[in-house]
Formats: sequence, C-alpha cells, structure tokens
Amino acid sequence: MADFSSLDRYLEQNRQGHLNELLELLRIESVSADPTKASAMSQAAIWVKNRFVQMGLECELIEGNGPSMVYAESPKVPGAPTVLVYGHYDVQPCDPLDLWKTPPFEPTIRDGNIYARGATDDKGQMLTHVQSLAAWMATSQKLPLQVKFLIEGEEEKGSEVLGHALPGLKEKLACDVIVISDSSQYGPGQPAITYGLRGIAYFELRVYGPKADLHSGSFGGAVTNPALALARLLTEMKNADGKIQLEGFYDSVKPLQESEREMWKCLDFSDEAFAKQLGVTELTGEQGFTTLERRWARPTFDVHGLMGGYQGEGGKTIIPSWAGAKISFRLVPDQDPATVAKQLQDFVSKHTPRGVTVEVIDLHGGCGVVVDPNSRFMGGARKAVEEGFGKAPVLIREGGSIPIVAEMVALLGCDVLLMGWGLDDDGAHSPNEKFCLEDYYRGIRASSRLWEYLAS
Repeated sequence: MADFSSLDRYLEQNRQGHLNELLELLRIESVSADPTKASAMSQAAIWVKNRFVQMGLECELIEGNGPSMVYAESPKVPGAPTVLVYGHYDVQPCDPLDLWKTPPFEPTIRDGNIYARGATDDKGQMLTHVQSLAAWMATSQKLPLQVKFLIEGEEEKGSEVLGHALPGLKEKLACDVIVISDSSQYGPGQPAITYGLRGIAYFELRVYGPKADLHSGSFGGAVTNPALALARLLTEMKNADGKIQLEGFYDSVKPLQESEREMWKCLDFSDEAFAKQLGVTELTGEQGFTTLERRWARPTFDVHGLMGGYQGEGGKTIIPSWAGAKISFRLVPDQDPATVAKQLQDFVSKHTPRGVTVEVIDLHGGCGVVVDPNSRFMGGARKAVEEGFGKAPVLIREGGSIPIVAEMVALLGCDVLLMGWGLDDDGAHSPNEKFCLEDYYRGIRASSRLWEYLAS
C-alpha cells in the first residue's frame, strides 16, 4: 500500500518546483499549426523527454513525418495492469494577439490562475501525471503497476503523425486503460470524470467566382458574388430549429438514453447563469434538447472563420474573386467523419448557386467515443479524484474532441479514463487561456492516488 502521507509531504514541499516546471514548458511556443514554430516544437518534445529521463524512466522520441512523439515507461509489474497516459505538448495558435492581456508565452499569475497558451490545453493538465509519478519515485515507493506515457505534438491539428504510426505502435502502447487529462471539471469545486467525447469533421470551403476582383459598380448585378454565395451555403446547412440539413446526417445518431438524461437533470445547471458566464443574451440550439444534451451528446455545425474580400480600413467597393470558410461538424459516437465528408460534398453539389464553383477541402476528422461509466477502472478513478479534490466527482460527457482517442481504444482494446482538471471558463483555444493553480496541485494529488487505486 502506498504511503500517501509521505507523498503528500513531498507534493507540499515541491509546489514551487512544480510551478517552475509548468512555467518553463508554457514559455515554449509549440504551435503545431505554424510551420515557423518547428524549432519550438522540437524544444518542447526534448523538454518533455528530459523530464522523463530525470525521473529515471526508459524514454525515447518516436519520429514521423512531423513533430516528435515522446514515449516513456516504468518497469512492468507482473500480474498488475498497465496504464497509458496520453497527452500533448502542442498548443493552438494565439490569434488575435491584441485580445491577450499579457503575452501568450509569458505565463502570468493573476487571481490564483496561470495565464498562457497551453495552460489548460494541455500542458498543465498533462504535467500533473508526470509530477505525480515523479513524486512516487522521489519518495522511493514501488509502483504497483506499469505506467506508460505517450505525449504527442500534433493533437491540435488532428494527430496525423500518430494516426499513421499507431498500427506499428500497438505492442509498445499495449495497456489496460488510457488516462487522459485534457478536459474540464463540471464546475468550480465540482470535479468530474468524462465518459464520452464527441468526434469532429473539419473542412475548408472555397467559393470561386470571377478570375479577379471586380468593381462592384461596373459589374454588380451581372455576376454572382462569391461571398454572398458562401453565406447562402452556410446558412442553408442548418435550419431555424437547429437541425443540420445534410442528407442522412442523423442516420447513425443514437437517441439519448433516459438514464443519462435523468442523471444530467440532477446536475446543478442554470441556462441563465451559463449565458451570463459566456456573455450572451440567451442560449440557442437544436430544439427538443437541453443545453447540456446539446453540448455533450448531440452533433453540431459551426463556422470558425471567414475569408475573402476587403478587410482593411475604410471602404473598397469590390466583388471578391473568391471567399472561404473554415467549418466543422462535431459528431457523436457511430457517426463517421468520412461519411460526413461525402454528405457535405453532396450538399454543396446540390446547393451551389449558379455562377460560382465550390471546393471542399477535408482538413481532418476523428470519431467520438463513449465508454462504460461502470468499467473496471472507474471505481479507482473516482476514489482518486475524491481524495485529490476533496469532493466526489460526477459523471459527464464532453462536447470537445480528441480525435485519436477512438482509434487508440479500438486498436488497443482497452478502457479509457477522461479525467479533466480544467474549468469551462479556462478559455482553451481563446485569448487569455488560463488554468487554476490550485486545480493544478489538486490534479497532481489526485494522480498520485490513481496509480494505487487502479492497481487494486
């Protein structure tokens, strides 16, 4: 049995050291989507590898056609389970920079939070498991199971390198359960374990019109404006009741179980308070479902960016030669990104306005996943979280996506535990991303219990 009192003393004495290491990692500008940050990506991978080496773990960089993956493992324990911790060191782009109160790669502590790109997604959360295992080793305690780590550098752009390498890594990554901390608690002071993630299908649309920008006075009324054609396509993809209009889109969507709907009704959730938190006048979405159901367990369609036409100061009266949009569909389990790509192409072909052509660019996709909330490892996870955070966790789903998870679970035939330490208002992917420092320390403490309770 682990000596938790010794672990707790060590964790308390090393809070500053754990903070310093988080600050170091957050200062590395590891934006996987930006090709100019290639050296920073390498720096981040080496930083993670060196941390594992300091702990005495067997460690290597797994190379592919892109950012390195960091793999580490503790010795195998005969007769005991093997846990694989998955995380990522890459981060989202920081735009728009002018909305950051402090520079995104100069981590700053304000009001008990640490502000930086990657603070909650996923450097801070991933590091909790590294620190907790280091505590076991520093206090000379024998691990009751084997722990493996796979920390990749391309999660934020679809895990392409890992996806290609995954079949060849089956034996190396073999495990009984994957542990991932890349999501949120239910709310402040209320930890959660997530048992479902949505998938994603991400695209770019490009609408082409005249061969060059045209004077809108001379040519307006004679040609189709690509920006207007794009706007029409986008608005026709979802009706006023929030239903996505791609033919066959809902064919694979399973109805929500009444047991889930009843469980979520018992959560302390207020539409009014949530709208106020987000700064919107009211909540909207697919008719016939609650806000939590729409966020966690229903498919969605969203526009992420619009391109084309004049963007500068003042006016410029043109008909743009092209216009584009970044869009995605969040998918529920059993929906296939490749099928959605075909449905989108069919929709565009049928609804393209005359006088323009449309290109559909498939950027990346991944399936959703739902796991059994009563799996063999759930009891140990709940106990670890309760001791780490001082309150029993609730069970929730998460509307976000970690596309590679479903592939890993299918390949490895294992369970998965999604144990998020973040908060809804952490601003992942947004300016002023943050992570509550106390949740960082509580996450480390919960993780320090996890190894013992998963083994038993």
